[in-house]
Amino acid sequence: MSTLVIVLGDQLDRAAAAFDGFDPALDRVWMAEVAEESTHVWTHKARIAVFLAAMRHFRDALLAEGVRVDYTSLSGRPRPDEPPTLAAALAASLAAARAAGTMPGRLVMVEPGEWRVRRALEAAAREAGVPLEVRIDRHFFTTVDEFADHARGRKQLRLEYFYRPLREKFGVLMDDGEPAGGQWNYDAENRGSFPKTGPGPLPTPRRFEPDPLTREVLALVDERFAAHPGGLDHFDWPVTPADARAALDDFLAHRLANFGRYQDAIWTGEAWLWHSRLSQAMNMKLLSPRDVVAGAERAWREGRVPLEAAEGFIRQVLGWREYVRGVYWHFMPEYLDRNSLAAEAPLPAFYWSADTEMNCLKDAISQTLDVGYAHHIQRLMVTGLFAMLLGVRPQDVHRWYLAVYVDAVEWVELPNTLGMSQFADGGVMASKPYCATGAYIDRMSNACRGCRYDPKRATGPDACPFTTLYWDFLARHSKRLARNQRMAMQLKNVARKPADELAAIRRQADGFKEAWG
Repeated sequence: MSTLVIVLGDQLDRAAAAFDGFDPALDRVWMAEVAEESTHVWTHKARIAVFLAAMRHFRDALLAEGVRVDYTSLSGRPRPDEPPTLAAALAASLAAARAAGTMPGRLVMVEPGEWRVRRALEAAAREAGVPLEVRIDRHFFTTVDEFADHARGRKQLRLEYFYRPLREKFGVLMDDGEPAGGQWNYDAENRGSFPKTGPGPLPTPRRFEPDPLTREVLALVDERFAAHPGGLDHFDWPVTPADARAALDDFLAHRLANFGRYQDAIWTGEAWLWHSRLSQAMNMKLLSPRDVVAGAERAWREGRVPLEAAEGFIRQVLGWREYVRGVYWHFMPEYLDRNSLAAEAPLPAFYWSADTEMNCLKDAISQTLDVGYAHHIQRLMVTGLFAMLLGVRPQDVHRWYLAVYVDAVEWVELPNTLGMSQFADGGVMASKPYCATGAYIDRMSNACRGCRYDPKRATGPDACPFTTLYWDFLARHSKRLARNQRMAMQLKNVARKPADELAAIRRQADGFKEAWG
């Protein structure tokens, strides 16, 4: 029986389970570039380009092995016969195979990273009358079923109770059955901000100059998706496994040592700081998380990085990344529609232009539009925090994050946005809303220096919108949050404010909402 192996743009792993038992004499690989994957959200040009470039490099690597690949390409301008969706492209390929007498006996694919895509491809297979086998994704340390077993019977899901058993199971940062250094968690050592003089000399991450195939993709994206946000002038992302491995080696050698201490710090005009820049490669399966975790632990054991840096980084990969995926598949599809804070405001237009006088937002959004990247604190405590305080509909925030970041695949982006950033899932991902005044941003960055807004002020012409909206947020949601013990101190603080001060804050907040609505 011949097999058609479906490979999606975030499954570029030659060792994937979909290739188990692959017979080049009988079997083929199916890949498709379709417009919908770039237009169902208004996708950043760099995100479109990184997927198309990596897919075409993977295709060519397979062809060089002698693997037959049924590949559908986009062109600079739409063609009349172009299938608009993955499901339509698969249906067209199967219809052509049936007409030619080469219909496969079965379809095989690894678990997709998005509910929408999985359901569409399952429907296309049913309509064509071809069995579809969906195999476990071995890229991850854990499976969807294992997370479901972990979640069963628990009133609350928390990362720590998921992460520690994984450390033990895989023997990561363990010594004689105990956590290395005697602690499981080094978060207290990993919250540093930069001195007033800034981060000092920073090592430039390894760049990957576009080769001819990637330049071909960049030209296509510039022509076909000219109206989309972002630019391609700085495009230098890894698009092959060799590039991704070089990016990992570069991070381990030059930035991991300071990653832990400064992982939450922000400095305007500096996109990369000490961060890894590896999430895009891992999320497209160009890089194994096992290699990433093993490399970080090896760097510590060889004395090249402090334990808190290695643990803080490994926690993000072995812990958070696996946990977020489990949450996504455990609660979808209804998870996508959650809105526990009843937020309904539109996303401000400046999220697509960076046209704002708030320095922190201007810097984070400008950087995002330039390179398709922002680190986790810029996402959580700048762009995400502002949207939550303003009361933006969480689904709009989700679509923006999915659109603008090159590492965005829905399984990882949606829970981080809807749950962690917006607290729209009612506390599944986070034990409390991550809300703060402008003072937090002032403490963790240099963005407030020279900003026309004062982070200490909640009312008046120079009041910081973050600070105003923080107090307004707490006042609006005080009843909803009253049962959350972790919010008790913040709610006491807002309760102490005189009624006339709260009224002034509400008027100021309403003015901001009217201006950005």
